Amino acid sequence: MRAIRRFTVRTVLPEALSALDDLALNLRWSWHAPTRELFASIDPTLWEDVHGDPVKLLGALTSERLTELANDGDFVARVQGLAADLGTYLSEPRWYQQEASRRASAGEAELPRAIAYFSAEFGITAALPQYSGGLGILAGDHLKSASDLGVPIIGVGLLYGAGYFRQSLTRDGWQSETYPLLDPDNLPLTLLREPDGTPARVTLALAGGAELHAQVWRADVGRVALLLLDSNVPENDDAMRRVTDRLYGGTSEHRLQQELLLGMGGVRALRLHARLSDGPEPEVYHCNEGHAGFLGVERMRELVEAEGLSFDAALEAVRSGTVFTTHTPVPAGIDRFDAGLVAQYFGGAAELPGIPVDRVLALGAESYEGGGEGIFNMAVMGLRMAKKANGVAQLHGTVSRGMFAPLWPGFDVSEVPIGSVTNGVHAPTWVDPQFAEAQAEHFSSDELADGQGWLKAEGGIDDDTLWRLRGMMRERLVEDARKRVRASWLRRGASPAELGWVDDVLDPDVLTIGFARRVPTYKRLTLMLRDQDRLRKLLTDPERPIQIVVAGKSHPADEQGIRLIQKLVQFADDPEVRTRIVFLPNYDIEMAQTLYPGTDVWLNNPLRPLEACGTSGMKAALNGSLNLSILDGWWDEMYDGHNGWAIPTADGVEDADRRDDLEAAALYDLIENTVAPRFYDRDEHGLPLHWLENVRHTLATLGPKVQATRMVRDYVEQLYAPVALSYRDADGPGHTGAVELAEWKAKVRAAWPSVRVDHVESEGLHDAVKVGDHVTVKAFVSLGDLAPSDVEVQMNYGLVADNDEIADFGTASLELTDTYEGGRHQFARAFTLQQAGPFGYAVRIVPKHADLAAPTELALVTNA
Repeated sequence: MRAIRRFTVRTVLPEALSALDDLALNLRWSWHAPTRELFASIDPTLWEDVHGDPVKLLGALTSERLTELANDGDFVARVQGLAADLGTYLSEPRWYQQEASRRASAGEAELPRAIAYFSAEFGITAALPQYSGGLGILAGDHLKSASDLGVPIIGVGLLYGAGYFRQSLTRDGWQSETYPLLDPDNLPLTLLREPDGTPARVTLALAGGAELHAQVWRADVGRVALLLLDSNVPENDDAMRRVTDRLYGGTSEHRLQQELLLGMGGVRALRLHARLSDGPEPEVYHCNEGHAGFLGVERMRELVEAEGLSFDAALEAVRSGTVFTTHTPVPAGIDRFDAGLVAQYFGGAAELPGIPVDRVLALGAESYEGGGEGIFNMAVMGLRMAKKANGVAQLHGTVSRGMFAPLWPGFDVSEVPIGSVTNGVHAPTWVDPQFAEAQAEHFSSDELADGQGWLKAEGGIDDDTLWRLRGMMRERLVEDARKRVRASWLRRGASPAELGWVDDVLDPDVLTIGFARRVPTYKRLTLMLRDQDRLRKLLTDPERPIQIVVAGKSHPADEQGIRLIQKLVQFADDPEVRTRIVFLPNYDIEMAQTLYPGTDVWLNNPLRPLEACGTSGMKAALNGSLNLSILDGWWDEMYDGHNGWAIPTADGVEDADRRDDLEAAALYDLIENTVAPRFYDRDEHGLPLHWLENVRHTLATLGPKVQATRMVRDYVEQLYAPVALSYRDADGPGHTGAVELAEWKAKVRAAWPSVRVDHVESEGLHDAVKVGDHVTVKAFVSLGDLAPSDVEVQMNYGLVADNDEIADFGTASLELTDTYEGGRHQFARAFTLQQAGPFGYAVRIVPKHADLAAPTELALVTNA
């Protein structure tokens, strides 16, 4: 019989064990091994059955067992000790507080009082399945590392009723998706309530007079609060209740409604949380991809409604405190809506007072060369509403500047105001607990932080111990893979009698290669299958065999990706190789925490440069795995020739099949001739010394670079702190800074058509120009109604290529030297020639104001 309603009755704990609730509801347990060990000790079998979920564990305990535990003095003492440890973690000053004190002592600007971090998905733990892939895992690691550093971040997202899908396989290897409904009362969440105990609500007005109501759940991620909006409330009709039904599903309008709730509703959730918790309002709003872009419109609405600001002044006030991060290197990865659909939600009866629909549409319009007419682009809106923007790796920053360059016509691609902060990963989440424990036993905290413990000669981890640890991690992966392969085949319809061979799946002594990620076509899941005979030979080599563990989900609407999975699965089903290559369904955090540590080599072979960053290889590296990857994403900047291998790319080959053939052949060659021989080259004690040298080098030099704590510090220092300053400049009574900046920008835009470079002269150029000669450049310009202080006249200079392009140029400002009638002025600069070769310069005029993030902010430039 099927239940017509489902709800969870939570356990009432004995007083002596009441702290278990706090330990279970604060997600720090997901990266704090002693807390997990405490829960596991209650009932090891049940702990495994509930997949390491403390809330489910406590809910499944009998009253008799709870009474027994409450009477166990040693257990109660452990609970109290860990509760005290959590209390210390939540309250003690950490890096952020120490940095704030240092800045105060040095008279430097104050760090942000609070930062709001918006993301469509968060991958914190398998017990809270609100993620699909890398974006969510990155967001989760961002929050966890912010907590460890004491950074006052508040996360904002949606609570999806079914999360992302659960993947299984049909008999013929086709991906099958199911969406198990989640019960929030059985998740590590608490519901925000008003002082009278009623559930708190946020409400949005939508098109056609509809209203969207949402309750707000709070997840405690260590010191960080994560607010998750949930539309499944009685006040909504069926359509509105389904807005948060699943992650990345539904129609275009369904996605738009989700993003309106995330952005606009998310701001309202922040206000609600601040009122109920008496916490500080954010000074910085970080939009992690474009999904939450409407947060800016909501903040503008607040300012227009509460303070009577104009649209333009409100826009400046909002922009002053916004950071935007792009995660995609391809236009297809960006949410783009029909502008007419967006207009339905911001026009007519739904129009917000003081927020004209045409101005909203202009924020996301692709009104540039090559843009699509009638399209509303969420990434474009994110960039237009942000003071600072970044990609997620150095190469991705370069790719993003090229992709979005049309937004800044007239500027060089290198000047497009998109920087980069390379992603990192949260080591306590992804490093195998035994491996982490061994490091803690042998290394000091400083040696752990800088990686130098791996290089010390005395008192460190010797080769024999390191190899034994690596073998233990590989063995755990083999054991886990066999369980998963058996379960998958049973779901595919096999009988237990057919599955005797599963006991021989993988070998704990064989070189193990891992490949796990989402399955869009550009990640090339099946590149390894280009020459199947050669792959079989590598897998079955009698002396130096390899084995491959593969996992990954394809979006349900991406049939091409699903076919790639089927092709891989059907190859892995071949009895000749099925014990050497496996596909593990339902790739998630729980699987990954065994998979990454158990691999010897982590394979990544995307089409360069289509990988934004890709952090799975970072997680493997922190466990001593060596990367074998195309030079893309993070690997492009961190590969040093000793921490793994770079797969050669067939750059310039336009035929896609030919390129794949060449790069697959290069991959096979590396494995056959370099990787496998090095792994199996053993000394008299059975140790692969050369291999272990590479492992040590990776752990010592790459380990510190890939930490998410490094990433979050970079965000604080390069983005959050500067943006907080600009926010304060625009904030205050009447937002006079924002009003003045908006008025100045309006003046500059109106006058810009009259701005021109009339004439450029140079003095000091002789027939034979030598290094050390002095040259003076004079620019005669017309500024119309603008004052000289409104602009900067610049000279870009450098070595000139054969096509007269200055690829790598410097920029210098010319000084005002004379003023004439009719808005004409002379600017000049003397400089010394310091480099031999073909030299050139160009002169241009750009707007200048102390509150601009960069000269590119208005996208206005006049070139000579």
